Amino acid sequence: MAKAPHRAPDQDIDAAAEAAAADAAASGVFRRQIRFWLISAVILAIFLYVFSGILLPFVAGMVLAYFLDPVADRLQRLGLSRLMATIVILFAFIVVLVLAFVILIPVLASQMADFASKLPEYLTRLQTLITSFDPRWLEEKFGVDANGLREGLNSLLTSGFGLLTTVFTSIWSSGVALVSVVSLFVVTPVVAFYMLLDWDRMVAIVDSWVPRDYVQTVRAIANDINTATAGFVRGQGTLCLVLGAMYATGLTLTGLNFGILIGLFAGLISFIPYVGSLTGLVLSVGVAFVQFWPDWTMVAAVAGVFFVGQFIEGNILQPRLVGKSVGLHPVWLMFSLFAFGALFGFVGLLIAVPASAAVAVLVRFAISRYLDSPLYKGHNTEPVPPLPARRRGSGGPRS
Repeated sequence: MAKAPHRAPDQDIDAAAEAAAADAAASGVFRRQIRFWLISAVILAIFLYVFSGILLPFVAGMVLAYFLDPVADRLQRLGLSRLMATIVILFAFIVVLVLAFVILIPVLASQMADFASKLPEYLTRLQTLITSFDPRWLEEKFGVDANGLREGLNSLLTSGFGLLTTVFTSIWSSGVALVSVVSLFVVTPVVAFYMLLDWDRMVAIVDSWVPRDYVQTVRAIANDINTATAGFVRGQGTLCLVLGAMYATGLTLTGLNFGILIGLFAGLISFIPYVGSLTGLVLSVGVAFVQFWPDWTMVAAVAGVFFVGQFIEGNILQPRLVGKSVGLHPVWLMFSLFAFGALFGFVGLLIAVPASAAVAVLVRFAISRYLDSPLYKGHNTEPVPPLPARRRGSGGPRS
């Protein structure tokens, strides 16, 4: 049998030195990349903070172009040129938007005004209904003092409805302020037109700027970011609109006061799982108790709108429109919306979703690289023992 070739000690030393040099070079390149992208992120954040007051129509146009790009691609596959597809899409979008503002905004304004004017009356009647039980029965069954319960409910309902009124008023005021900004309706369609027309070419140009050694990695990261962002902006956004229309229609058919207002509000905040439906359920059932009591059938019908909506969302809409492509944890999404909104205002809300998706993808990429690096694996070839088992109810690991 042939013997393995003998290697001199000097050759082993040279090979180890070359491997160490290669690791050091790779680590240096990685550190330079991290430094470059961190500096770029800081410059971008400063730019957004300084120019946040004028960026709204431009960011809104970019978001609109990103949302409508798949439609333009589909029209191109049907035989239209990119220019004609862009013109058709934006014209149809503007027509739908104008009709929505002409028809929907007056109805919402009327319901908002009625809700604000009838709020004290609704609050008093709801408190009376809740505290109308026999005080002795409450004390015997639950040990609750009726007067204390009445005062607590009064404080709770006053605070809760006051908060809801503030939220509705702020949203409405912000909406009116946005509508009154002429630049939003003049600049945004123009920006969206040119961005949608040149979208594929801009993507190709940005791709040509990426260093060729890392182009495949950057493309994979960009694809993951696009998947997460598109899953939310296109899938979850469409889902919220469908749920809002469905809730508003169902509540209006039951004859509930402010049905359109409550239904649309519940649908539009449904990007946070269960929060939209739960908020709409509490609001609508509270109004239904005041409006329909003691007709339990109508109260149950109002509640049934949201139970049916949840069933349709979970079994039909969610799998078809969103699927499992979002990849954004609800807590991380809420934090991003609050953080970017506080830093950059309404512009921050528009970029919160793609920014949070990008950060989440980059963090997962960094963790995967760390798990494959010598920093994590080290030079120990022995298997790492598992964590010691913990007994149920014990305060720490066993010794």
